[in-house]
Amino acid sequence: MHGAEGHPSVGLGRALRGYAAHLTHSLVHLEMQMRSTRVPLVLTLALVTVGLPALAVSTNFSAFTPLTGSAPAIPVDAAAETEPITLSNPMFSQRSIADRRTQNTLVPNSNSGNWDMIASNENGPERGRYLFMPFETGSAGVQRVDLNNPDYNSRTVTIVAPGTQGFVSGDASRWTPWGSYLTAEESWGTGSVKGRLFEVTNPLTAGASGAEFVHRLIIPRVSHEGLGFDSDNVMYFVDELNGGSIYKYVSADPDAKSGDDYFAAGQTFVLKVGAGGQFEGNNGPAITGAASWVAITNATGGPIVGVSTVLPDGTVDGRATADHTSVNGTGYNRPEDLEIQTLADGTELLYFATTDSDNNADTSDGRSRVYTLNLSTNEVTLFAASTFTDLATGLPVSGEFRNADNIAIDAEGNIYIIEDRNGGNDDDIWFARDLNNDGDILDAGEGLARWASNGTQGSEFTGLYFDIRNPNRAYVNIQHPNSGVDRLIEISGAPEYQYNGR
Repeated sequence: MHGAEGHPSVGLGRALRGYAAHLTHSLVHLEMQMRSTRVPLVLTLALVTVGLPALAVSTNFSAFTPLTGSAPAIPVDAAAETEPITLSNPMFSQRSIADRRTQNTLVPNSNSGNWDMIASNENGPERGRYLFMPFETGSAGVQRVDLNNPDYNSRTVTIVAPGTQGFVSGDASRWTPWGSYLTAEESWGTGSVKGRLFEVTNPLTAGASGAEFVHRLIIPRVSHEGLGFDSDNVMYFVDELNGGSIYKYVSADPDAKSGDDYFAAGQTFVLKVGAGGQFEGNNGPAITGAASWVAITNATGGPIVGVSTVLPDGTVDGRATADHTSVNGTGYNRPEDLEIQTLADGTELLYFATTDSDNNADTSDGRSRVYTLNLSTNEVTLFAASTFTDLATGLPVSGEFRNADNIAIDAEGNIYIIEDRNGGNDDDIWFARDLNNDGDILDAGEGLARWASNGTQGSEFTGLYFDIRNPNRAYVNIQHPNSGVDRLIEISGAPEYQYNGR
């Protein structure tokens, strides 16, 4: 077990409930797991027999001892990089299930690298079979990974060839309610022709370079990263800028069965906290409080006269329009990923990370924040920051927590925060312990715990995604390593699962 003896174990209650629901786990595993949490096996068995409250889904990923430090650098070598992650439970394991070098050996120049956010086909008859991810390069594309295919060499295929329609900086990655795949460009600025959102309308059937790749012009242009849909099929997105805003698109046909219909007409709004017009910057307080949504297009998606900034092709500049004096959208300091979670009482929370936000312009004592937006009350609150408790020490996490980029949610609803390595800084995944599932981690015993750490030189974690078919399996990309070999790593939390691949 990583970490000093006596450090608190995370998620013990959830882990025990998980064992009760998964009695197929061996007693040896139970004994080892309970030793790591300092609970005797006899107590574990007693808890099982008396009947703990049943959970619809449980996971072993929440049972671990927080890492007390980040992973050391591993050699710049493709072989060493097949298992690059320091994990927080010795029962967790990892394997490489795809890599860029293999793809370009099989089909030269098919894979431009910088593998980014991960999505899966989350509905339909083959739900969860495939993973999709874009390339965050100057000549970007999209690849699909077939998780049912045991052949390492053939399970991955590039379905959008690099540079299709001038696609650059692919970052956003999301499955749609009607069964297609969305990605978008993390590239936008004055005079740019980028900042576009695209739909792959045939993601499951497309062959190599065979995707139908459709630009959805109704979505205002911004520097895209996070995308998400709420229970009403409202689509949320961000502008990844130092001063970027949070947006939502409300389709006139929210139950549409195709992208043609969903994006045919609808209105885009920008989030305004309080009086609006604020900017976190790197030396300002968190921006929280009551918020509202202000329209930046009309009801059909066209410009609002005198408000919307219209580009030469007739599309709307989301960034410039958000800054219009009649709109006053709130500016966060590089909002990146977003995720939407439904609490037990039905409340929907939108989580978003702001990578460069800080209160003193000093990254040595931490940087970045994660916020929640209650979609019912439109209240913005601070969910995580460097002042929050490090569960490995009981002290503020401080400079150990920097550059929060991606957000992920496991089968139990636990929140994970993935760092963006900045220069030589550490690259970690943090677990946010929310004991009472109320959407904050400020109560006694709650806080942040280092769950995993990446030792691949020159790289960063991207796109952590929890398998929707197996609560004890997750996927994460190792992006732009010094070796040039981007890699998709599968993490298993089930010790009985034996790996046979590379």
